[in-house]
Amino acid sequence: MIEAPYIILELANTHGGDKTYMHSLIDTFATYQGNYGMKFQPLSPDTLATPDFQWYPVYQTLYFTPQEWHEIIQLAKQTKEVWIDLFDLYGVQIVSENLPHVHGIKFQSSVLHNEEVISALSSLDLTHCRVILNIAAQEIEVIKQRIDYIKDQLNPKELLLEIGFQAYPTELSDSGLSKIKQIKEAFGLPIVFADHIDGTATDSIYLPIMAWLQGATVLEKHVMLSDRETKYDHFSSQTPETFNAFTTTLAHYVAAMHAEFINPRERDYLQKTVMIPVVRRTLKAGDFIHSSQDLFFRRSGKEGLTLDEIKALQTQRMVLNKQKDLNDTLRSDDFKPAKVGVIVACRMKSSRLKEKALLPIGDLPSVEFCLRNALKFKGIHKVILATSTEAQDKILEQHTFDPKVGFYQGHPEDVMQRYIDVCEAYDLDVVVRITADMPFVDDEICSFLLEEHFKSDAEYTVGSDAAVGVNLEIFNVSCLKRIKAYFPNAEYSEYMTWYFQNNPDHVRIHKVDLPELFVRTYRLTLDYEEDLTLFNEIHEDVLPLAGTEYTLRDVITYLDHHPEIAAINSHLTLKYKTDQALIDLLNEKTKIK
Repeated sequence: MIEAPYIILELANTHGGDKTYMHSLIDTFATYQGNYGMKFQPLSPDTLATPDFQWYPVYQTLYFTPQEWHEIIQLAKQTKEVWIDLFDLYGVQIVSENLPHVHGIKFQSSVLHNEEVISALSSLDLTHCRVILNIAAQEIEVIKQRIDYIKDQLNPKELLLEIGFQAYPTELSDSGLSKIKQIKEAFGLPIVFADHIDGTATDSIYLPIMAWLQGATVLEKHVMLSDRETKYDHFSSQTPETFNAFTTTLAHYVAAMHAEFINPRERDYLQKTVMIPVVRRTLKAGDFIHSSQDLFFRRSGKEGLTLDEIKALQTQRMVLNKQKDLNDTLRSDDFKPAKVGVIVACRMKSSRLKEKALLPIGDLPSVEFCLRNALKFKGIHKVILATSTEAQDKILEQHTFDPKVGFYQGHPEDVMQRYIDVCEAYDLDVVVRITADMPFVDDEICSFLLEEHFKSDAEYTVGSDAAVGVNLEIFNVSCLKRIKAYFPNAEYSEYMTWYFQNNPDHVRIHKVDLPELFVRTYRLTLDYEEDLTLFNEIHEDVLPLAGTEYTLRDVITYLDHHPEIAAINSHLTLKYKTDQALIDLLNEKTKIK
């Protein structure tokens, strides 16, 4: 966080050699205490210039005796840290005689190579002093050389580099504002900004603040009195009134730089003007919200959730609990926890492997083996074994071995309608679809896909690839009903996957890459005698190693290490993937036209 700058009040020669003016100036600015210094320019005409120099007579006027300088420094140090601007050996004498009270010294750029002054100073202990080097008109290499030299000769506590020079007038473009970043990056030393712009101009208030915001940590300001004539250095000096305007303005900027990241007024502004999500088409109970399809953004007189809040609710497995219409906003009470059901579809008719649902894997009929694994799924409200109203399927009710498993008999041919009826009977919002010929379904895949489903605002989610017989499909009941509206008699709807995946313009499809372990070419679905043989081989070998609660991970690890077992049914294929006539028929019957 940027800190408030240290301010040096430069008295320079505004006093005009008048000790009374000097004392009044110190007293007038005595109220500024704390992060303030005051700088003086002791000089002697004979150690600063030769008698033929045009300003020699002025230097004679500006001269104070050592005793007078001692009195001035004693008065100033009561409220400020004292800085001395060095030009000549007389200045060194004043520093030497008042050394305990001198906080820092400064070299004008014109004095940086004054070996006489530097040599005299080197005999003093300046380890408690800061040294400012003004670098006006100095090239980078020269600055570097002078830094090294001054450090070596004087061993100061700290070295600072000052930007700025005085001209009459000093233009804004001459201020050195553009140098700050470059000098700071080049040398990594604290930057002093000496502002010499017209003291009556507005820029004299804002220019040093700009320098501070650019990285200067010390600001130097010339000051003078306003109640009497000031003969010298008045051009760039501020009166007490202007200096007060500067420090007050600076304090406001410092406060702004230290303000909290988001303040109450900022929050209030956003709350009054923010464009919030508004419903763009009728949404029904059970729907997920999809930002680009279901919402647009407007300022609204109604309270409503933000998009992030809506997404957060859906990530927590929430769905709409009521219909929402055009221009409605969304509130927390418009959502409810989604009821997620596992529907295990099963029929007794099977041409390739007769009554395969009742064939044993170990001690369990295959349908019960499947249900047992489905009951391990986390975050599920109900597992339902769904079959037809055909008489031969009634026997399956005897295999809902656990009270947690529901049983439903529905439409004998239209599987899609049967699913809708099951969902309405159990008030489901989201379905995990399984067929009973998938005995090794696993919670790890189910949990992974469910998380992806709710996170993505999808209507249909499926693993993009997996061992045959372990992939799952997850879909929203509202989406299923919408598709069914296009197919009053859903032919071949036992191939329900095709109704979703063949209609991407009507269904938000999310295909997910499953964890690498589950991406295999193994066949773990029950259709042929070889499949049953494989399953019993797996069960017999894995059970002693992993126990009755063994998982799909255990099964795949076993097959990875026993390729001869995996080969038992590896020659078998899936008809809906290899029979081109069937594929063409399904494409024809399941696409929304």
